[in-house]
Amino acid sequence: MNTPRISVPGRRPLPRTAAGGGSAGAGVLALLLGGIVVVGLWHLTQGTSGVGVGDLVRYFTGERENTGGAPVGEIFTGSRLPRLLAGVAVGFALGSAGALLQSVTRNVLASPDTLAVTAGAYFTLSLVAAAGLVVPLWASGAAAFAGGLLAAALVLALAGGAAGTTGTRLILAGSATALALESGTALLLILFNQNTTGLFAWGSGSLAQLNIDASMRAVPLVAVVLCVALALSRRLDVLNLGDDTASSLGVPIRTTRVTAVLCAVLLTSTAVTLAGPIAFIGLGAPVLTRLIAGRVHALHRHLLLIPASGLFGALLILLADATLRAVQGAQGAASIPTGVPTALLGAVVVVVLALRLRETGQVRQPPPARAGTRSRRSFLLVAAGAVVLLAATVLVAILAGSLWLRTGDIALWIHGAAPDLIGQALDDRIPRVAAAVLAGAALGLAGCAVQSAVRNPLAEPGLLGITAGAGLGAVTVVTADLPGGRPLLITAAVATGLATFALIALLAWRGGFLPDRFVLIGIGSGYGLNAITTFLLLRADPWNTPRIFTWLSGTTYGRTLPDVVPVAVATLVALPLLLAMRGRLDLLAVDEDTPRVVGVRVERTRFAALAVAAVLAALSVIAVGVVGFVGLVAPHLARSLVGARHGRVIPVAMLFGGVLVCVADTLGRTLVAPAQMPAGLMIALVGAPYFVWVLRRSRV
Repeated sequence: MNTPRISVPGRRPLPRTAAGGGSAGAGVLALLLGGIVVVGLWHLTQGTSGVGVGDLVRYFTGERENTGGAPVGEIFTGSRLPRLLAGVAVGFALGSAGALLQSVTRNVLASPDTLAVTAGAYFTLSLVAAAGLVVPLWASGAAAFAGGLLAAALVLALAGGAAGTTGTRLILAGSATALALESGTALLLILFNQNTTGLFAWGSGSLAQLNIDASMRAVPLVAVVLCVALALSRRLDVLNLGDDTASSLGVPIRTTRVTAVLCAVLLTSTAVTLAGPIAFIGLGAPVLTRLIAGRVHALHRHLLLIPASGLFGALLILLADATLRAVQGAQGAASIPTGVPTALLGAVVVVVLALRLRETGQVRQPPPARAGTRSRRSFLLVAAGAVVLLAATVLVAILAGSLWLRTGDIALWIHGAAPDLIGQALDDRIPRVAAAVLAGAALGLAGCAVQSAVRNPLAEPGLLGITAGAGLGAVTVVTADLPGGRPLLITAAVATGLATFALIALLAWRGGFLPDRFVLIGIGSGYGLNAITTFLLLRADPWNTPRIFTWLSGTTYGRTLPDVVPVAVATLVALPLLLAMRGRLDLLAVDEDTPRVVGVRVERTRFAALAVAAVLAALSVIAVGVVGFVGLVAPHLARSLVGARHGRVIPVAMLFGGVLVCVADTLGRTLVAPAQMPAGLMIALVGAPYFVWVLRRSRV
């Protein structure tokens, strides 16, 4: 498709900076430094010990008295100052890294988070912790650097090199890679919970420090990398003019890009090692700097842009941390990582930037979707094969587990003659298998509806934030301990899922519907909803957090037959509705004009399809928790086998969705028995590679 335009730092003439322009740029840096000093002083007054402004003033004026039995000096040097320095170092590193990545990719949505650098660094650190290794700080930093670098290289390769980094393709590749890495990290946290205790909270970004040593070791490294980045500033300025111009002026393009990416990854890995993955500072800080650069043109020069972005990053982190502690109170904020408010900030930035999307082209289906067989006989054979495959999968799922059963045991159970042990096993497994199959079928249907409505083969309910919204509603009910039981849980999940859909649709339809805008707004909304969910989890009863976290990862554990009734009813109602819309969906998938010519009401059809998808996705959360990628993989598999006609894709995608979730749940129950792995994580580990494979074969 044509590259979308999102007001990226693109090919603009180098600004003519007179002395006044340089002075204005220096003035901005001075103002940012002053802001950091002011906010830093406020930050020092926030804490759990009760040491306030007066106590600190008396300490600095020479009075060495205690406050409530606590030495003010020890509190200042052992807690407050290390937290402040960590915030400055981490914020500066992430802001500078984001500026470098945005310049190299010419994409204003590029950041350590959207390019999966943060997720890669966090995964390798979690891997080290899960292995039970105790390593020095430099070794942790090296592991984080390796993970972040591999993730960035993979995302850039998937995006198609420099030509593919300026559009939505880069963000889709980064989001998929980050989801896979986050799923791998979650799997480590669940399987090695003894060795990874505390990593869930730290994984959202925390400035809490044991002492000042780690920050003091990080500062020189950040300074050295900054000097290297500034040495590249002139090359980056010229690179903004375009590859051809830069090459004709003697700029080594590949060397410049590789060096800049290495600097960005090193800065990010240092920040993650010091304070965990604090989200979206690397996105928000450079964006704010570039907005100011619209008035202070000297900031377009990387010699000022990079340090200004770093200072903005430090200021944002300190503001977020101090505000959180002031609003929640020192004791309440102690359990809430700094990364939670910064993730909310990042969600807002992504949505705002998506709203600035001005034009897009048609999203082309990947080749397999167009080359599938189309004869009625082939369709019937594929459908029959899918039914047989689903039946076989269900049978194996019922028999498999920590206790393997035989088919005769099922017959005994049906007649009420099974031994107690076998009866208990089947009483547990059959509802779980039913939940997996029905939820998978619902997600397969939802994926068909979403992909057709937004005309994007890479869209699915999980990527658009609908399942995140439903998960937030369910978590709100559980953590608030509200009365009402299962009906209230279902109502809350459906309501928040539909509310998320309504919000995304309202924002995406402003100024005319664009498929890429819808996807980007959904991604941004998902980030924000996940941040709020994390906030609620960390404020909940600590004994419930692992259970809720496992459920959010997608699991059928503890399901009963009444739990699957809502999703079963919704699927039975949605299937004939979508089949009745099959002709309009076929036209909608072509382009924007064809359905209007033949009299199809595009907006009404699109809204109806998305509303059905939102309900199905929300109810699937009740059955199996938050499960992603099924709504992507199942429709693609169906199209590759039966073609693009929705009358054939819809039933086959529904069957494949049931197979996918059932297989994932069975593997999760058997591979590490008696321990269990959530089905959602198993699907993500397989679905993310499939996503990026589809991305490589699609023109997005």
